[in-house]
Amino acid sequence: MKYRAVIKKSGEWWIGWLVDLPGVNAQERTRKELMKSLIVGAQDMLATEVPFEPGTEMTIVDVPEPSYIGQHA
Repeated sequence: MKYRAVIKKSGEWWIGWLVDLPGVNAQERTRKELMKSLIVGAQDMLATEVPFEPGTEMTIVDVPEPSYIGQHA
């Protein structure tokens, strides 16, 4: 699976978050370590059991890719 990540260097730290998985964010000393932490955060988030009340269901929503995907600035 692929998720969009926003990353940047801020002072001595690299910070980043996954746009598609709110709550998955990290701060590390190197870009490489940041990317590893974002992957671990995503894996942890996706492995979390989601409790459901009776009468609820989980479904998949198929959203077409935005038109800007693949375009160059």
